[in-house]
Amino acid sequence: MVNFYPVGIQTFSNIREGNYLYIDKTQYIVDFREKKMKYVFLSRPRRFGKSLFASTLQAYFEGRKELFEGLAIADYEKEWVKHPVFHFDMSGAKHFDTDGLKHYLDLQLKPYEKLYGKDDDELYPNDRLDGLVKRAYKQTGEKAVVIIDEYDAPLLDVVHEKENLQPLRLIMQNFYSPLKKLDPYLEFTFITGITKFSQLSIFSELNNLDNISMFDQYSAICGISKKELTTQMKPDIEALGEDLGMTYEECLAELTRFYDGYHFSEKSEDVFNPFSLVKALNARKIAPYWFGSGTPTYLIKTLQKYHVNVMDIEKKSCDVDDFDVSPEMMTSALPLLYQSGYLTIKKYNPILQSYQLDYPNKEVRVGMVHF
Repeated sequence: MVNFYPVGIQTFSNIREGNYLYIDKTQYIVDFREKKMKYVFLSRPRRFGKSLFASTLQAYFEGRKELFEGLAIADYEKEWVKHPVFHFDMSGAKHFDTDGLKHYLDLQLKPYEKLYGKDDDELYPNDRLDGLVKRAYKQTGEKAVVIIDEYDAPLLDVVHEKENLQPLRLIMQNFYSPLKKLDPYLEFTFITGITKFSQLSIFSELNNLDNISMFDQYSAICGISKKELTTQMKPDIEALGEDLGMTYEECLAELTRFYDGYHFSEKSEDVFNPFSLVKALNARKIAPYWFGSGTPTYLIKTLQKYHVNVMDIEKKSCDVDDFDVSPEMMTSALPLLYQSGYLTIKKYNPILQSYQLDYPNKEVRVGMVHF
């Protein structure tokens, strides 16, 4: 049986209720719970499944047991406690000035205030967030969960414009600031983004943020690993191969050439771009999809700023320290190209503590050269 493919669907409940193909990532939630992790940060390129994972966490913490039947977490979780969940999606806040960003935060907070009420003294987004979490805890008797998806979206496009970056960053810093002092009222906090704006700048108070982005054990938390593709998705590859007049092995090799090759840590699993893979299965055609889905403005500006010649990008080395650099402190384009998914780790040298970076696959290499 060939699946329905969730092209452009990032909501866990829609995927499960609509019987779309879902690759089970719930063992990672089991891992968070068993280790009693509380503040987790994950950085991955755009269209890599961060929003779907955030949505999966939301459904789990809302206690929606019926959505998880047959998944890894169903064997682990026995209680399915319903927590109040605050899910803020910042991906809609691109290209805004300060007024636009404040209005966007206002729209994000309002639905929750309808649910849990609002105090007239709470004028600013941080006060409102603070009040909401405390009231939700008081009213439900359960600790709250905060999920912030694409936290850096409002800042990325202005990263090279100091006069615009500063006021927007202050607004976001202000909005996120209550999270640390809300610790007694919080069950779990999950933040995703493309970059790691230095913890100095955005999460200066949240120094207890667990950045799992480059840990081996979470390398396949987003995307589709080689193992998942050749086990859970084997029938899909066979069917695609049949359509294209290829054997299973030939089809797998071609998908690997085009979409595989992402490595997010020193001993990372092989990860395929999920956006392109699902598009290819749905369209019955192996072609470059991810690149065509839009090259972000910040990337174009970065390449211009550092005079990057795309023909000269391959096989570049990058020190470990460079990876922990926030976009505003970068001295080369490499970390941003890595964080955005245009380059990936191909080798790690433990003696020099450096990574060799290269294009992950044919899709990105061809796209970059054309671009």
